[in-house]
Amino acid sequence: MKNKELEIIINNKLNTNLSIQDYIPNGLQIEGKKYIKNIIMGVSACQKLLDISVKYKADAIIVHHGYFWNNESPVIKGFKKKRIFTILKHNINLYSWHLPLDYNQDIGNNIYLANILDINIQGKINPFIFYGYLKKKIDIKKFLIKIQNKLNRIPLHFGENAPQKIYKIAWCSGAGQKFFEKVIKYNIDVFLTGEVSEMNIHIACENKIHFISAGHHATEKGGVIMLGKWLQNKFKLKTKFINIYNPV
Repeated sequence: MKNKELEIIINNKLNTNLSIQDYIPNGLQIEGKKYIKNIIMGVSACQKLLDISVKYKADAIIVHHGYFWNNESPVIKGFKKKRIFTILKHNINLYSWHLPLDYNQDIGNNIYLANILDINIQGKINPFIFYGYLKKKIDIKKFLIKIQNKLNRIPLHFGENAPQKIYKIAWCSGAGQKFFEKVIKYNIDVFLTGEVSEMNIHIACENKIHFISAGHHATEKGGVIMLGKWLQNKFKLKTKFINIYNPV
């Protein structure tokens, strides 16, 4: 498949052209070889992922967190130079899809979380916050164990004064802690996201709601995993997800 053809196909699949302002350019960020067969999938385009991609002789890398973020320095030096030099030297295509992999309702990060945690999706509170129900009420401790088993990390949990049994959940992958105050009026039992801020603990306590931070990286693996499987099944491209451990 041609590199620019792949960009168009994924843009269409992820509804990238929706009028939602992003923090980085989505799609093909650094152009490499014209034809693509072997693709490495990852969360962030760090040097370790690039080095592994070179080892696997990847034609392309697809990540959730790419380059050229708003408000960052445009100067290419230090670790940035090394990253981009690695990509250019080995003629690799670098693709990144950021918010489209969060809000997509088919193969996005939040869909993946719903799938692995057995949440029945009911709708959205905003483009990035989903809400739904568990199959039945369960103890919060059992839910935390399930998160730990599925995401391979111990989540940070705070639920002082909140009911032990939970049923209705709102969630947002990545840095969704800023939305916590917006969801409390929706009568939820739990808010699940990737990161945590100091004020979230007080909001949880005062509103008797469970707050769970399961890790930015851990909650945003799913989108690229699902996208890789979709490309493999539909277009017979060779894709491999590489998980570079990140405790955040």
